Amino acid sequence: MEYTEVMVRYGELSTKGKNRKDFINRLASNVEKVLKDFPQIEFHPRHDRMHIVLNGAPFKDVDQRLKKVFGIQTYSPAIKIPKTLEEIEKTSLELMQETFKSGMTFKVNTKRSDHKFEYDTNQLNNLVGDYLFDHMDGLKAEMKHPDLVLRIEVRQDAVYISNQLLHGVGGMPVGTAGKAVMMLSGGIDSPVASWLALKRGVDIEMVHFFSPPYTTEKALAKAKELTGILANYAGKINFIAVPFAEIQETIKEKLPEGYLMTVQRRFMLQLADRIRAQRGGLAIFNGESVGQVASQTLQSMVAINDVTTTPVIRPVATMDKTEIIKLAEDIGTFDLSIQPFEDCCTIFAPPRPKTKPKLEKAREYEARLDVEGLIQRALDGIEVTPIYPNEKFLDDKAQEDADLL
Repeated sequence: MEYTEVMVRYGELSTKGKNRKDFINRLASNVEKVLKDFPQIEFHPRHDRMHIVLNGAPFKDVDQRLKKVFGIQTYSPAIKIPKTLEEIEKTSLELMQETFKSGMTFKVNTKRSDHKFEYDTNQLNNLVGDYLFDHMDGLKAEMKHPDLVLRIEVRQDAVYISNQLLHGVGGMPVGTAGKAVMMLSGGIDSPVASWLALKRGVDIEMVHFFSPPYTTEKALAKAKELTGILANYAGKINFIAVPFAEIQETIKEKLPEGYLMTVQRRFMLQLADRIRAQRGGLAIFNGESVGQVASQTLQSMVAINDVTTTPVIRPVATMDKTEIIKLAEDIGTFDLSIQPFEDCCTIFAPPRPKTKPKLEKAREYEARLDVEGLIQRALDGIEVTPIYPNEKFLDDKAQEDADLL
């Protein structure tokens, strides 16, 4: 059967009280963005749920996009029919015949917001259930944990029937928690942290440091393509490329080897904070996981965070690497993240970085440099690129070369 609409149910939005309308409107706007290729679709956001009228749009394609919209708890494809018992029974039978398999259990679950309708919920459950038993073989009812639930909703305008309860990604609509910058490398962790930030409703812009000629155009393209994967969950993400070679060269030339990484990270955080302020962001996100590498020990975080009072949020801070990898695989960034194009975090890496750097030493060494001049020249060279879902930047040859390495 051809579904006529989709009923979208809100999750955490239901707890938002007086602000609920704003959250629902933002969710509706985000859903419209991901379904913009289907101009025939109509959107009707309401207090308890959103109705998406398909008008012939294929549910299979709509389904794939709704799975990636934060703020959706569950949704069901439904068929809208006239409010007659005959139509309810006929449509219920057709839906059951399409989806029922031998050995399955089922139940009928009716909700009735139109209390003037001639049958109440128990009567409709019994009438439809009896009709299905009369016209199908092998049915078995199960009230607590059925394999199939036939949902009938009697509303003021019509009756809606569905037999699927599909799960969304939950979370909050992107944009409801404010704006922030994400420090995106080309590795596994920061794309996962980006996804988790989006899930909490944060509208993120990517800040990526690149260091030509030490890093290649392929490394930059890889970071942009990772952003394209994440844009599936946001509609569009701005990618901010920050030239970092001069800063890295200067640090390597003038500072002790053990503090190269610490001072370099301090510069990165200062640059991210300046960009955040320029673009109206409220926080800085990154992909640090406590203790994973030398720059992510608590002592290192103290020495690095010293340069800003802006909140620095680390969504994967307490996750094991195996947990991060599993999530990267689930969201589709893992295979690209492990492509061996070096980013600026791996070049100039000292063989023995300080895992417990002293804050006073980090300040002292940094003060030897022209901090303001280095930062300003990097800011003068940034490039901002809007990136859309699944946008490609690596050519086929680059992918083949990476696969051979």
